Amino acid sequence: MSSNTVLGIDIGSDRLKLALVSNGRVMKTAYADMPENLIQDSRFISVETMATLISQTMKESGIRAGSAAVILPGDLVYVKNVDVPLMTEEQLAYNLPFEFNDYITSEVENYAFDYAVIDRDEENLHLLAVGVEKSLVEELETVLRKAGLRLVKTAPALCTYISLIRSRIDTLKQVTDEFGILDLGYSSITMYMYKGDQYIATRAFDMGLSQLDDIIADKYGVEKHLAHTYVLNDFENCLSSEECRSFYDNLAVELTRAINFYQFSNQGSVLDNLWLCGGGAANQALVSTLDETVDADLHNASELVPDGERINECNTFVQAVGITLEI
Repeated sequence: MSSNTVLGIDIGSDRLKLALVSNGRVMKTAYADMPENLIQDSRFISVETMATLISQTMKESGIRAGSAAVILPGDLVYVKNVDVPLMTEEQLAYNLPFEFNDYITSEVENYAFDYAVIDRDEENLHLLAVGVEKSLVEELETVLRKAGLRLVKTAPALCTYISLIRSRIDTLKQVTDEFGILDLGYSSITMYMYKGDQYIATRAFDMGLSQLDDIIADKYGVEKHLAHTYVLNDFENCLSSEECRSFYDNLAVELTRAINFYQFSNQGSVLDNLWLCGGGAANQALVSTLDETVDADLHNASELVPDGERINECNTFVQAVGITLEI
């Protein structure tokens, strides 16, 4: 197996997503439903169960890999743009923790820090810096080791989009110089904003597609687990119901506010293109509402992923693919 073959792993609250990528080309994808309550507060209740789920999903889908890259949960990682004077790697390693004094209130030695150089001039470096608890990385290493894999990379979701933008920059720049990427996830909905491949900001919405389960449970008078099945199968066109459309309308309003605030805060910016990722991107009733309401052109996630048009349910695997790039 090629040394450039890596398994991208996106552990969501609802699904485990795997993407086997070799030399930048997606070879196989697979997903599995997450056992209920396996993850709480973005940490594993059982590393054994998580490892078994990964190995079983690999076996059932015919995925063979030795190395893996894993998405870090967004609420457990700190990310910020940092400008510092030109300095050596040793100096950066010493100074970087101080950049997170306003974020990290516990013992700083419990955190690992890393960075990517975004730009530089004769006097300064512009960095994208990341801080994460060492215990979380150690936990991921343990899970992968028990699943027969070696951890070679971790990164937050926003970094995976940078890698994807860079891999497709020539094509994407024919559309726009600014990128809004909307992750329509089960537990949370998040928009990431970029200028070229430079990260600008994140806007997390206080809502997720799991709320549709509650809406459908109330509508049909069933328990939430069955309601989730109704949502997945669009039982009796329930996703187009008035109750669900009220949820879509609320999201469209919040999204419009977020775009307007971004453009107000970043004078000269025009965020008029959004790429839709995550499971919600397959919800046509939701996408139609956003398309009718939000003053932006909506794009399919497949445009972000190399050869994305040939990947079934590409919107589901965007982050799992992106984490494998630039290794």
